[in-house]
This record gives sequence, structure tokens and C-alpha cells, in this order.
Amino acid sequence: MHQTFAITKNSRKSLSHFLNTTSLEKLNKIPEGFNNNIIWNIAHIIVVQQMLSYKLSGLPMLVSDEMVAKYTRGTKPLNDVTQSEIELIQSVLFETINKTEEDYNIGIFQNFQEFTSLSGFTMRNIEDALAFNYYHEAVHTGMIMSIMKFV
Repeated sequence: MHQTFAITKNSRKSLSHFLNTTSLEKLNKIPEGFNNNIIWNIAHIIVVQQMLSYKLSGLPMLVSDEMVAKYTRGTKPLNDVTQSEIELIQSVLFETINKTEEDYNIGIFQNFQEFTSLSGFTMRNIEDALAFNYYHEAVHTGMIMSIMKFV
């Protein structure tokens, strides 16, 4: 599992780079033909990882219910995010995955509820969920890279 977390942390470094080098205006811009923006994709990645790991294990997530409601599947940006919200997202970007790794290592993800993603991947345990998560992060990182061409 060490490699799974290493891949996810590397993905998060790329996302952090977008947050650190892209203007607030560009992070919030929704280009024509897209349903969301860069910051929505980054926050969505965080929320989904938490849902896959903690919620499906019947545990409290490390992000707020407000963040989940704002960035869960099927949502889209209703207004621009502020610089302080960007800073919050930046802070939980690594905190969440580091804590998930710590919690995995102490074995808290015991009561995993089986779940099948929209893409048809069935997760039967935390290891499946963590493996699926880096696929999910890669999909949304690709979306971010596409959006970057238009902002």
C-alpha cells in the first residue's frame, strides 16, 4: 500500500502546483463547453477520496459536510471561490491523504461498504477504494489540464 499512497501524494503535488501558480481568476473560470473549473476539480478530488475511504467505512470524514455538499458528484460551481477558500483547499489537500495513510496503517478501515462506481469498478475493501482513487484523481487532473488550455 505504500506505493498507492506515494502515487496519490505525487498527484496531490501536481494539484498543489496548480493552486500555487494559477491566478484566482483562472482557478474560478469555467470555459465554454465545461461544467466546472479548476478549483472545483481539485476540491472534488479531495471530497471523493474522503467519501471512498471514510464514508464507505462508516467513519467521520476529515472534510466538512459543507465541502462535501459543494464538491460532490453532480455539483457545479455556483459562485467564485475566495482566496481564503483556496487556502483551505490547499491545506486539506495533503492533510487528508496523510491522515488517511496514518489511519490505514493503524487499521481503522474495517467495515467497508461495497460500492460500484459509475465507471463500473466495484470496490469491496479499502484497498480497492484507494486504488480506484488514484484513477479518479488522474481523470480529474486530466480535466484540469484541459481547462488550463482555455483559461
